[in-house]
Amino acid sequence: MTTTELPSQRRSALPPLGPESLTWHRFGDWRTALLISWSGTLQVMHPVIDAALVQHSTVFDNELARLARSAGPIIRALYDPTGAEAQTIRDMHKDIKGTTDDGRRYHALNPGPYFWAHATFLATQYVVAEYFGEPLSQAEKELLYQESKQWYALYGVSATNLPETYADFVDYWNEMVGTVLAKTDTVRRSKLLGGLPTPRPDDRIPAIVWRLVGPVIGRLLVWIARGTLPPVARDTLGWEWSAADERRLRRFGAAVRIGFRILPERWRLTPIARKACEVKGSGV
Repeated sequence: MTTTELPSQRRSALPPLGPESLTWHRFGDWRTALLISWSGTLQVMHPVIDAALVQHSTVFDNELARLARSAGPIIRALYDPTGAEAQTIRDMHKDIKGTTDDGRRYHALNPGPYFWAHATFLATQYVVAEYFGEPLSQAEKELLYQESKQWYALYGVSATNLPETYADFVDYWNEMVGTVLAKTDTVRRSKLLGGLPTPRPDDRIPAIVWRLVGPVIGRLLVWIARGTLPPVARDTLGWEWSAADERRLRRFGAAVRIGFRILPERWRLTPIARKACEVKGSGV
């Protein structure tokens, strides 16, 4: 399997998404921010992504800042039909390569780990709908998956063996969670996942404010991640989750859902998504 393919070749087969797509309205929703620790945890449980972070990244210096820095380009890439933003992200990974602890050579642009990271962004939309938004129909789940292929094509990374349908994607997801993901070195070293104080993600936040709200934000994000992770992944990490925890999460989710129902869609979307979706004044 090749590791790269010209973006123009991929985009000619799969046209970029636009304001009429479901993904533009779902992924740009502010509620996806509630799952930033969820997607991050699932990504770093992949052995190759773990090795790349340990060997090439400064993520441990300031995990929240790293998550925030990564989120911005991912969002911009989705709403840039030219593919330039996606190409920038891809190029940032060109020199990330090495050998895992068990001696396997890896490259960050290998389709396996690259698509897994993308899969977590796709799945964020499913989890937001289940816990914090309106339920998705089976047709909408299928549509989001098919649109994710168009989104993924912007990166120009091989898409040869992508799951064909949403049902195939669910099988792929379950296999990854059950047989590939592990409690990696990145997970063990994470201050955020370990409940330890983390630095300010942005120097513009006053230090005294972060001392007050930082621990609360960190605990909330990890608690949400703990509750919404696939049970198999939660067991792999040795994280506990009780029936009482689940009830509290569902109550919190219901409160978020009700609060967002009263907001016009334009205020439910991040600024990048709002601007893009208003090009045609459409809503979902």
